[in-house]
Amino acid sequence: MQDNDTYSVTAEELRQFVERIEHLEQEKRDIADQVREVYAEAKGRGYDGAALRQVIALRRKDKDQLAEQEAVLEIYKSALGMA
Repeated sequence: MQDNDTYSVTAEELRQFVERIEHLEQEKRDIADQVREVYAEAKGRGYDGAALRQVIALRRKDKDQLAEQEAVLEIYKSALGMA
């Protein structure tokens, strides 16, 4: 009977993990919908979505990392006669 009890506990634990993951996946979808709505609102007010995404990506980076990336970009632009 011990094995059956162990299986029952393991199955219940597994079910709980699956339900938690499903709940979190739904929250991710809900948040993604909200983000899309904010981008649509910004676009409706005249802001460029692609530029907003770039600004948000830049704000995520460490200042040193960002400075290094910008320096490399300037070098590349200069080498290509774009600066």
